[in-house]
Amino acid sequence: MWDLDIDLNLLPVVLAVTEERSVSRAAQRLGWTQPKVSIALNKLRASLGDPLFIRTSHGMEPTPRALSLIAPTKDILQRVKSNVLLNEAFDPAATTRKFTFALSDIGEMTFLPKLLAYFEKHAPNASVSSVTLPPNEIANGLESGDVDLACGYFPDLKKRNFFQQRLFPHSFICLLNADHPIKGEQLSMKDFLRLGHAVVRAEGRSQEIFEQLLQKHKIERHVVLSTPHFMSIPFIIASTNLLVTVPYAVGESFARIANIRLIKPPMEIPYFDLKQHWHRKYHKDEANMWVRAVVSKLFGNPQ
Repeated sequence: MWDLDIDLNLLPVVLAVTEERSVSRAAQRLGWTQPKVSIALNKLRASLGDPLFIRTSHGMEPTPRALSLIAPTKDILQRVKSNVLLNEAFDPAATTRKFTFALSDIGEMTFLPKLLAYFEKHAPNASVSSVTLPPNEIANGLESGDVDLACGYFPDLKKRNFFQQRLFPHSFICLLNADHPIKGEQLSMKDFLRLGHAVVRAEGRSQEIFEQLLQKHKIERHVVLSTPHFMSIPFIIASTNLLVTVPYAVGESFARIANIRLIKPPMEIPYFDLKQHWHRKYHKDEANMWVRAVVSKLFGNPQ
């Protein structure tokens, strides 16, 4: 009967001495000193109640008990090597993994087209999932691994368990019907206050930057439409004389699909950084490292 307190770390010594038939050669193979191997053998002998090896003219001959340890020891070492020590390299070309991104609808317009084009070429068997979650649920999703990356403006993800990487700066732009009587490249404050506004009250955090700026300067708009959705905005603006202020990337996208044009707001609006965020648990995960590198490559801007 084996002693339940046996030190399994000592079993490779039995294997090494059996195959080398020498304590000194076993020590060289293990990278140990000869006294350390001898001490390990003595501990095993005491635990198992067997001499394990007998010194003969042919070297250290294993006893039947020692020989009975060889097969299970090799099996244990192989399992450790295969399941613990080896970290199989991530292959984007072969992976069938689903990558989940926390994105606002603004983020989807900004990130998804380029991401999907890249995946189609470099990770054709992978899939992409986009989720929109409240800030506390994004944190939980990143921690659990249900969300791989949060990309966009997420000022709440500042805890020490989260890493972040700046991608590019962003600001706001106003949109008007392309046939609107107001011309020029920048609105006057008079026109900004006079016109009717469409206001998007979305779950994303970026829009609140502009709202806070208006409150700070005590600027009150004439709000004609309030909506939680961005996607209806280009069609509303194209068919009315309303004005809307949106993140710049959104404005550029809308100008390509509807009869609208971009015009600078009358006030100076500070830039804000769009970032990618991930949980420290997955900082060394190869798949997560790969997708972070992809996002950085596609959207990173060091300026």
